[in-house]
Amino acid sequence: MDRLKKFFANGILLTAVALITRYVSVSFNVYLSNQIGTVAMGVFTLISSVYGFALTLATSGISLATTKLVSEAMGRQEIGEKTFSSISHIMKKSITLSLSISFLTSCLLFLTAEFIGRTILNDIRTIPCLKILAVSLVPIAISSSLSGYFTAIRKVYRNAVVQILGQASRIYLSVYLLSRVVASDVKSACIAIVIATVISELICFAFHALGFIKEQKRVKSTYIHKNSKDKGVSKKLIGITLPVALSAYVRSALITIEHLLIPWGLERSGVGRNASLAAYGTIHSVIFPLVLFPSAISSSFAGLLVPEVSESDAANDSSRIERIVERVLKTVLIYSIGTAGIMICLSYEFATVMIPKSDAASFIVMIAPLIPVMYLDTSVDSILKGLGYQFYGMVINVIDAFLSVILVWLLLPRFGVMGYIITVYFTELLNAALSITKLICVTRPKIKLGDWIIKPILSAILSCAALRYLLSFFGSFAQNKTEFFFHVFLLAILYLCLLVIFKAISPRKIKTSILGFIRA
Repeated sequence: MDRLKKFFANGILLTAVALITRYVSVSFNVYLSNQIGTVAMGVFTLISSVYGFALTLATSGISLATTKLVSEAMGRQEIGEKTFSSISHIMKKSITLSLSISFLTSCLLFLTAEFIGRTILNDIRTIPCLKILAVSLVPIAISSSLSGYFTAIRKVYRNAVVQILGQASRIYLSVYLLSRVVASDVKSACIAIVIATVISELICFAFHALGFIKEQKRVKSTYIHKNSKDKGVSKKLIGITLPVALSAYVRSALITIEHLLIPWGLERSGVGRNASLAAYGTIHSVIFPLVLFPSAISSSFAGLLVPEVSESDAANDSSRIERIVERVLKTVLIYSIGTAGIMICLSYEFATVMIPKSDAASFIVMIAPLIPVMYLDTSVDSILKGLGYQFYGMVINVIDAFLSVILVWLLLPRFGVMGYIITVYFTELLNAALSITKLICVTRPKIKLGDWIIKPILSAILSCAALRYLLSFFGSFAQNKTEFFFHVFLLAILYLCLLVIFKAISPRKIKTSILGFIRA
């Protein structure tokens, strides 16, 4: 029960942090859009697409490999100085590897920034931004390794503190620097945001490093260090990192190409350059973060599944893995179906109250039905990584990205934004289908379609209809954030009540689990 308590405590902490940071992130993106304009947001999104690829080159597989190896060392129940020595050796190798790869990537991005800006992005305003961002790759890579370590030893609160600190410093510095530039100057605005990003990453690295050093001193004072080393650490580390990294490089390159093709495709559909950049920036910087905002809850717990499943797999505890899979599938499906219902039912309120853009409601309605697929896919991927199928997951992601590029290239010039929506639907459904099928074949969970899918969908439909009927007596739509959040809360309560009525969930089991968690 102590393990269960720690898992839920870490999950609740990460959920709270993720909800706060995502809410702040969405609000900040809206602020940036209003402050620097949608064209500048489009340019910044282009920069971010290349930067994202560079981050993938610098960090792919490091955090996962560190978490998995440290978790396996703990799962073998090594004690005393042997445990410390083994984990210490793993971390030395992990940090060395992340430092080497990120330094080479940083040099590569800096030296090719001008070519990328002029030839690939076709916008010279992006060149200085890419050169500045190159500086952040080394500290981010080392922080990624340290983050994997803290996840493995179940001290994720350190990662949470760093995450909050990084976002707070980035926002503060961005607002400060943007106040020193002319709002209409796209290049200066992008440089200001980029400088704020780099400084915030350096701050995060410093706090991560200090936390790691403190943790190592604590462990040394507890256990006698006899320099016991696992000679296979480097091979294991590369064995996990290399396949994940190579497939991630291919996928990230394809995603970057896809993102570059979106403005191009919109232009070919009859939209001008600035208008296409504006639409691109709005969809990726505002609409998608809003739709994916509630996934902070499911994704926070999903990230904690890797060490839990890794330990159980190392101990050959297949029954526990089966129980984990069943609980995850049921919980995520019930939560995500309810979330999709809320998004669709209150799409107009989301658009008018949370985002002051009249065309956002239609995009939310289009994307919201995919919420159960996207949320479930994230959790399934985490379980597969814990079981050692990380390369399989990356192969699927590469196929996903390749098909996205093809479909964007074919559909956007003809159908515009709707062509991109079709692309998202096709690739998300394919990705989730392949991942879920693999998980079911490996773990053989007992699937209950009625309790996990049919009853939640029926509950979501009826609760939305009931809310709209009630609101018809008091006014159809929320006029401010207070009314909006009250409507969300009321709809969530209606949904949960219907789940209980249909016996999809049991109040007694929920109460027992909560009491057991509190008393553990």
